[in-house]
Amino acid sequence: MAGLDGIRNKIEPPAPIDKNLYELEPEEAAKVKSMPGSLDQALDALEQDHEFLLKGDVFTKDVIETWLEYKRKNEVDAIRLRPDPWEFALYFDI
Repeated sequence: MAGLDGIRNKIEPPAPIDKNLYELEPEEAAKVKSMPGSLDQALDALEQDHEFLLKGDVFTKDVIETWLEYKRKNEVDAIRLRPDPWEFALYFDI
């Protein structure tokens, strides 16, 4: 659905960046768009912009809301309640 939305709205993908992104100057790095950095951020972005999924009756608003709720309850919140393996190694593996 996102691909069809891009075609309908004539959205052109950005040009490739043939540079090391970690070595960009701050002004240049600020112009580079990035993807959400976590599942929680991705769900927030989907919640804010999901109209393209409603076109063609592929998904209903209720399905999207239920899916968002499920992902937050069963994945995002579940991970927040437990230490990450790196956190465990840093703080508990003495």
